[in-house]
Amino acid sequence: MRDFFRGDLLYNALLRDFVSFKVGGPAEVLAFPCDEEDLLRLWLFLQEEKIPFFVLGEGTNVLVRDGGFKGVMIKLSSGFTGVVWDKEEEGRVLVRAQAGGRLSRVLEFALQNSLTGLEFASGIPGSVGGALVMNAGAYGGEIKDVIYSIRVLSPDGSVNHLSREALQFAYRKLDISPGSVIVEALFEFEQGNKQKIASLIQETLNKRKNSQPLGLPSAGSVFKNPQGSFAAKLIEELGFKDYQVGGAAISERHANFIVNRGSATAKNILELIRTIQEKVWQEKGIQLEPEIRVVGEG
Repeated sequence: MRDFFRGDLLYNALLRDFVSFKVGGPAEVLAFPCDEEDLLRLWLFLQEEKIPFFVLGEGTNVLVRDGGFKGVMIKLSSGFTGVVWDKEEEGRVLVRAQAGGRLSRVLEFALQNSLTGLEFASGIPGSVGGALVMNAGAYGGEIKDVIYSIRVLSPDGSVNHLSREALQFAYRKLDISPGSVIVEALFEFEQGNKQKIASLIQETLNKRKNSQPLGLPSAGSVFKNPQGSFAAKLIEELGFKDYQVGGAAISERHANFIVNRGSATAKNILELIRTIQEKVWQEKGIQLEPEIRVVGEG
């Protein structure tokens, strides 16, 4: 890889240092492409050599197993962080954001330019690419509501533009071809009142601060809300609040959050997830589906 790759390469890097849960073993290789050409060369090499890879954003919705990841973890945090005004047409403003940048940077850009539509995402951690893959949302809004198009490195090596109409968004999910890598997104905003936008952002941040365990390592909501109910309500009703396995515990503040109290392992967290799923199924007849992504070796 070093013969053609211009970005940084880390070998046997502990992934716990790159994910919000603060657990997980090493990646054989952690690669930081410096631009799109670098990414394409790396991607073609991995395809040709049949080397497993995973694109890691800010790691805020990922659980890495204790055995780490056998293959190449790709982080777009070096050469893919730009946010720029693209164009204005028919009362809407398009903002171009690269996939490796933090979603919070897009929100900050929108605020500074008095653009409205993304306020619901205030306090949502993670990268632009990660938010797209998970169709991140909160308080009645979802990423799909503000996306005009995305640019994707496809399995055949081509880079394609996909319009909003061509994208298959679902609850906490975007269906794209396996092996694809999102490199950029066009957000669609409307002009708004800067003071009102700032007020909505602060209101949303206050809601998060008052309801979520922001002081301990976690990966946000662990389970998707089942139709007609809320995962946190089901978990709390079964007496799991503050239930603990090793260093992993259900948050006292929000029952759909698992927190790392300092000594948790991925195994602890996975055991806690399975215990909750089994109990909810037995008592409520509801299968809770994880919202977080689990990768790596046991």
